[in-house]
Amino acid sequence: MITFPKTGIESFFRTINIVDFDVHSSEEELIYSTNLNGYYNVWAMNLEKRYPYQLTTANQMNSFVKYNSKKNLLLTGYDHDGDENYHIYALQPSGGEAAPLLHADGEKFYYGDLSKDGNTLYYVTSVDNPNFLSIRRLNLENGENEILIQGEGGPSYLYAVSPNESSFAYSKEVGNTSSFGFVFSNNESIAITPSQETPHRVREVEYIDEDTLLVLTNYGSEFSYIASFEISTRTFKKLFELEGHELSKLTLDRTKNKVYFVAQRGVEDHLYSYDLSNSTQQVVAKPFDMVDKLVIGKKGTIFALGRSTTKPANLFRSYDLTQWEQLTEHQIIGVRQEELAEPEVLTYPSFDGMEIESLYFAPPKEIDNGHTILWPHGGPQWAVRKTFSPLFQYLTTQGFRVFSPNFRGSTGYGETFVKLVNKDWGGGPRLDIVAGMEWLNQQGKSSADQWFCIGGSYGGYMTLLLHGRHADLFKAFVDIFGPSNLFTTIETAPEHWKAADRELIGDPVEDREKLIEDSPMTYIDQMTKPMLVIQGSNDPRVVKVESDVIVEAMKERGQDVEYLVLEDEGHGFSKTENALKVYSLMVSFLQKYL
Repeated sequence: MITFPKTGIESFFRTINIVDFDVHSSEEELIYSTNLNGYYNVWAMNLEKRYPYQLTTANQMNSFVKYNSKKNLLLTGYDHDGDENYHIYALQPSGGEAAPLLHADGEKFYYGDLSKDGNTLYYVTSVDNPNFLSIRRLNLENGENEILIQGEGGPSYLYAVSPNESSFAYSKEVGNTSSFGFVFSNNESIAITPSQETPHRVREVEYIDEDTLLVLTNYGSEFSYIASFEISTRTFKKLFELEGHELSKLTLDRTKNKVYFVAQRGVEDHLYSYDLSNSTQQVVAKPFDMVDKLVIGKKGTIFALGRSTTKPANLFRSYDLTQWEQLTEHQIIGVRQEELAEPEVLTYPSFDGMEIESLYFAPPKEIDNGHTILWPHGGPQWAVRKTFSPLFQYLTTQGFRVFSPNFRGSTGYGETFVKLVNKDWGGGPRLDIVAGMEWLNQQGKSSADQWFCIGGSYGGYMTLLLHGRHADLFKAFVDIFGPSNLFTTIETAPEHWKAADRELIGDPVEDREKLIEDSPMTYIDQMTKPMLVIQGSNDPRVVKVESDVIVEAMKERGQDVEYLVLEDEGHGFSKTENALKVYSLMVSFLQKYL
């Protein structure tokens, strides 16, 4: 009888991921950003042969990939080892060395749109305006570079350019929950929504024609909906809303006069089509839980990037919405899908009676080690959802249970709920988490003396804060680039984030006492349990000093603390070998305290 070795950690963290893709106008091939070789690069696939081939060797995370079929070019962007200073490059269809189009040391260049004839690249940049950004366009024929909008009062971003380039739609971010939309036409900026007096967001814009826009906004509503805006008459009209759902990923199908969109309700995504001719909607069945991106081909074929809790990112194609064809076959090496953990969706009452939704992953009973890992998600205005997590899946194979709540401030539950974290980073969300742990203990799904905590970014912040304020509830902690001092977080944030951070985190002068109360460093003397800290040297969001001070303070007191610094990473792990190093260390650290 042959006995095979148990599947190890490499199988999970060598799982292939996809972050973006685009489809050629012929619909015969596509390009995508993936880590097939252990680093993110641009790859291509002939859709008849179905075999991927590599186009770049930059080994850096791509911010986007785009075909410029009219010019027989590919466009992409990438930063350097996680510094988030993205530059834009051109590639030949056969790949090779990229030609820099937009680059400057320490500056950011974000792709915006491409003209129909392929001659003009629209983009957003920090050059000469790091606080509020500027919208510009580059003529790819003669190199002429022209400024269109110089952001002021808040960062400006490009939504879309009209088919004949007579106008463009852009946003002005005036806070972390306020993003006003405008159309620039005939040398005038025209507001898309009827008023900018109350906070709201214009999330996405698509041009139907030169005079008509499709808009996703939550203007006057808890949840975003589809509206239209007519430029010539300045008429804003609500077209469709789905009660209790947040709409996103607006994708226009010009061949059928339809628009596709994703409706988020808590932890799940639902895909819909909406017929612009007769105002009817249809639920679209799909073989994946989460929709990362939709692309409609020139012939009307629907392409999707999707993933599920037990299935990594894959590309799909559908001709008629009745059947989906999977174009890539990414899976965990040596593990069948049915062997992976499907989460249970749990809703519990928090300290003040507010209902909190959460995901709970349980290992097979025969290997359950009795310990539960709390995972506070990042953001904080983000959410844990039914998406693929190699970490969660691997932890369950090691006998751990995983509990991740969507505390107040999480997305997908309405605008009021999202705003509850503003200037209250360490209050309500922390108490939601503690209430969830207590409830889970009462339900018999966890044991009060067998908890660990792991979190990254805001989740790392919450890990540190829980260590300082609730150390007795846990056996050990793992902090992944978490802010330790909110004054430092505000001061060192990217320049174009600072206005939003005043609303989200607080003002260093006006909110001084609250920022002290909510900063983990305030409670450093109460951090008494073992802790592993992980940090990327190039992180522009949570700078290395935030982790340094925590580690140094714990070492001075003789505390059990381990520190891993990744010299070639930023706010995440873009390189497979680094991810393996991090998560191998993390699991071995936890197992010491079982």
